[in-house]
Amino acid sequence: MPGKRRPVADAVTTKRSADGQAAEAIAARYLEAKGLRVLERNYRCRAGEIDLVLADGPALVFAEVRFRANRDFGGAAASIGWTKQAKIIKAARHYLAGKPERPCRFDVVLLDRLDEKAVEWIQDAFSA
Repeated sequence: MPGKRRPVADAVTTKRSADGQAAEAIAARYLEAKGLRVLERNYRCRAGEIDLVLADGPALVFAEVRFRANRDFGGAAASIGWTKQAKIIKAARHYLAGKPERPCRFDVVLLDRLDEKAVEWIQDAFSA
């Protein structure tokens, strides 16, 4: 009996997941080089997920990382609509519960290829 073939959709999902992880690693290195400190990667709760939680001096930074090699649908920036922003904000509130109050901001890190030279960092991209 021949080995099982993975459906094409699974291969695409696996590639997308690997690209997303690579983009997050590039973003983390980029932000660390800019002086931020990574506190959490892929913080998950029922409300949603935050790709990177970082410290920038006294401020907490919740960063969404977006990689879009194909710009047919507006590129990486266009993929962070108000629904996604709301999920990130809810997840950030969950993260902050029970922690001392400190300034926070929501940043976005965009990549159109998996290369540190391709990073576009938008600080304070949206607010709660």
